[in-house]
This record gives sequence, C-alpha cells and structure tokens, in this order.
Amino acid sequence: MYQRILVPVDGSSAAAQGLNEAVKLARNQGAQILLLHVVDEWRVAAGDIAAVNLDAGSKALREAGAQLLKQTEAQVHEAGIPVQTVLLEELGVPVGECIVQRAQQWQADLIVCGTHGRHGVNRLLLGSSAEYIVRHTSIPVLLVRQAEAGESS
Repeated sequence: MYQRILVPVDGSSAAAQGLNEAVKLARNQGAQILLLHVVDEWRVAAGDIAAVNLDAGSKALREAGAQLLKQTEAQVHEAGIPVQTVLLEELGVPVGECIVQRAQQWQADLIVCGTHGRHGVNRLLLGSSAEYIVRHTSIPVLLVRQAEAGESS
C-alpha cells in the first residue's frame, strides 16, 4: 500500500518516535524512506545570536542537520530499509511548507511526522509544522504524538 514514506527529522524525541513508526511501517509494507531535514534559519534569526553571527549560525545548523541525517540514515539502513536523505534550506519558507513541497515532488505515498502534541498558547506561540502539513497536503499523514513523561510508548 505504501511504497514511498517521507519522514521529516529535526533531532527531537517526537521526530525520533515518528521515525521509529515509519521504520516499522516501511518494513511491513516493503517501502522506502526519504529522510528530510529542513534547516530552520528562523531559529538563528530569532535566537540570542547577533546579526553578525547569522552566517556562522546558519552554517552550524546545516552541519548539525547533515549529521542528523547521517545518523538517522544509518538507523534506517540498519533496519534493512532503502533510504534516501535530503537537506533543505529555504530561507523565508516555513518548515511545514518545505515538507509538503518535497513530499509532492518525491511523490510520497505517506508522510510520517512526529509531533509534540502542543495545544493552546504553546501551539500558538511555537507554531506547528505537523498542523501545517495536515492542512496543506492531500498525501496521507501519520502523526506520531510524543509520549509524555509517565506514558508508555
């Protein structure tokens, strides 16, 4: 049923849980996985870094993203699943939009996305790439909610 599963990764525990579910599903379906990391330069611009350090901050984010993709690629490869990786950097484009666009370009059958399950003011202030994805794609989306402390996963 699913042959091409796109999995956004950002280093969070929610994304790691999403990847774990995607690996199980890909193994069951005989699917391949595309790991996608979007360099979120807003993290640099909105952080405590002075404007003169934006280039250095962006470079650090790219390097961290490449390292994350290398680690997650090894995890998927170890599970015996065909895997590709993409590092995207689209200044001024929201992360969710980048994910939706790449899923369409790659012709994904499914997007598996970890989510923190934020609601209320936290979701409003922090935004939600997962919510953007669900609202703006016709591709099926599997949201894997991060287990809270004390919950079993």
